Amino acid sequence: MKAYQELNRDELLTLKSELENAYADAKGKGLKLDMSRGKPAASQLDMGMAIMDVLDSESDMKTENGVDVRNYGVLDGIPEAKRLMADIMGVKPENVIVCGNASLTIMYDTISRSMTHGVCGSTPWCKLDSVKFLCPAPGYDRHFAITEHFGIEMITVPMTPDGPDMDLVEKLVSTDTQIKGIWCVPKYSNPQGYTYSDETVKRFAALRPAAEDFRIFWDNAYAIHDLYEDKRDTLLDILSACEEAGNPDMVYEFCSTSKVSFAGAGIAAVASSAKNLDAMRKSMTIQTIGYDKINQLRHVRYYKNIEGIKAHMNKHAELLRPKFETVLSVLDRELTGLGIGEWTKPLGGYFISFDAMEGCAKAIVAKCKEAGMVLTNAGATFPYGKDPKDSNIRIAPSFPTPEEMALATDLFVLCVKLVSVEKLLERN
Repeated sequence: MKAYQELNRDELLTLKSELENAYADAKGKGLKLDMSRGKPAASQLDMGMAIMDVLDSESDMKTENGVDVRNYGVLDGIPEAKRLMADIMGVKPENVIVCGNASLTIMYDTISRSMTHGVCGSTPWCKLDSVKFLCPAPGYDRHFAITEHFGIEMITVPMTPDGPDMDLVEKLVSTDTQIKGIWCVPKYSNPQGYTYSDETVKRFAALRPAAEDFRIFWDNAYAIHDLYEDKRDTLLDILSACEEAGNPDMVYEFCSTSKVSFAGAGIAAVASSAKNLDAMRKSMTIQTIGYDKINQLRHVRYYKNIEGIKAHMNKHAELLRPKFETVLSVLDRELTGLGIGEWTKPLGGYFISFDAMEGCAKAIVAKCKEAGMVLTNAGATFPYGKDPKDSNIRIAPSFPTPEEMALATDLFVLCVKLVSVEKLLERN
């Protein structure tokens, strides 16, 4: 098949008629498919049900240092939970605070605290005329929602396979005192599945911000979410790199077990310098008496250590891998050489990023929805929900079954073809 751009008008019209017939057939199937968010499938959740059995009314409820987890005390996490979360992130336990059930909550609180009380003694952001954040895009829509919620101006930074465009990051951060932070998903990025190169991490660590209260928000959500045992991306430890570069306070790193154990019932943590963590604890003493230590103990008793976590994540990979491979095989078979789309092939994480022809993403998502498949809104992967090229679509293969995933990808490909033909005819 020739690239669609090489087809003349008559050929495009003939193809459009064929695709419209196929689309009518697809709509008649009454499909109900959900690829809107990176939710674990029920089969993944079932694998971890035994975590509910590790504590019962007869259990020893004391930590390794003798603290009764049923009572008050231990504001920033029991020692064994700190060690487990530190090992997931590849940092030292003394650099970790274990909080509640979601890293998103910690990120929200960190932004909120910066707005109302400043960063380690700096002027509260709410008292400044303007606050700006750098937002690598395509990126994570919930990051953008937090910054928009607080009225922070978002500046889009293009993503590359090695991470954000660091030439632009360095230029902006070093010259504008109003830029206070940058969002990062450094391993298996949402949605492209890129992992930041060692050079990118080192350049982040070596930044010389114009603002003393500039911070890197390092959301290491997919630190252990590899799809293959023999093909894994590796990520340099940003905390150590910042220390070596003389910027020990410049980064907050976040992670959770939301896609390891249970969404909304896992444990989440932040890693940073002693100075940053002390500032967090100061607010935490007002905010909470302490987080759920019973849940922290439950996780440690079940997984035991980082090796136990990795063994569990290998089981997740066995369920996720066929779904990713199904999507990629259909995209390769149906769209390669047609000139109407490009897509990433990640080795981990929860998403595949698809770039349609310019001006087609919203129409593709709408056609998919009309035929019974829900995708994340086009534009969601950009600040303010505005993709300047109307091109990027996030595919989330995790929730459907492999059979549903094949149906969904066939429908997606059909919609890509139909919308692309319509766009070419419109241009002509």
